[in-house]
Amino acid sequence: MRVKFHQSLDDLKEKLLVMAGMAEQAIQRSIEAYRTRDLSICELVFRAEPSINRLEREIDQMALDLLAMEQPMAIDLRFILSVIRINADLERVGDQAVNIAVRVREMGAFANIDLPVDIPKLASLSSAMVRKSLQAFIEGDAELAESVLRLDDQVDEMNDAAFYALSSLIKEKPELTPQSLNALIISRNLERVGDHATNIAEDVIFWVRGADVRHNSTAP
Repeated sequence: MRVKFHQSLDDLKEKLLVMAGMAEQAIQRSIEAYRTRDLSICELVFRAEPSINRLEREIDQMALDLLAMEQPMAIDLRFILSVIRINADLERVGDQAVNIAVRVREMGAFANIDLPVDIPKLASLSSAMVRKSLQAFIEGDAELAESVLRLDDQVDEMNDAAFYALSSLIKEKPELTPQSLNALIISRNLERVGDHATNIAEDVIFWVRGADVRHNSTAP
């Protein structure tokens, strides 16, 4: 009976990793669309969203069924609760990708100009946070998850820098306001991706150590 239960946990983990791959691909595509201004890539992001949403519901149902039928305890219970929360964060990463694609599509109506913000670099860092947090989940590595938390400050600093640079540009060159505002929102979307990666890392720590470190709490 317990063998079947642990096989179900493995199946749940595998399905979550499929979800993670889809969310990560959506972010990569949205940034590629920004970099190249290729609006056909935006359409790929939009078309993928229903599948991500459907998978989120399937994973939630699998997790709820396991809670109801198996009544797990201790680390198994924490694992399932963490999967439910990570699942929600991955769906929201997919939402951020859609938001970015919407902004890129709006920017397509204007000339492609150089803006004083390195969106690809910010995307690279926030995406690395997502990958690292998921690697921590795969390996059950709380120390690796902790390293993700420290990266969040860098993402926040880059987003703040983008805000000041683009705000200054709007004051100096009001005619560039549409492009600047869209880039500003994309920067904010990527900062939110970093936040979701932080949430995932915190859930890994909760699963492995039984410690709730959300909101800077260290109490188990």
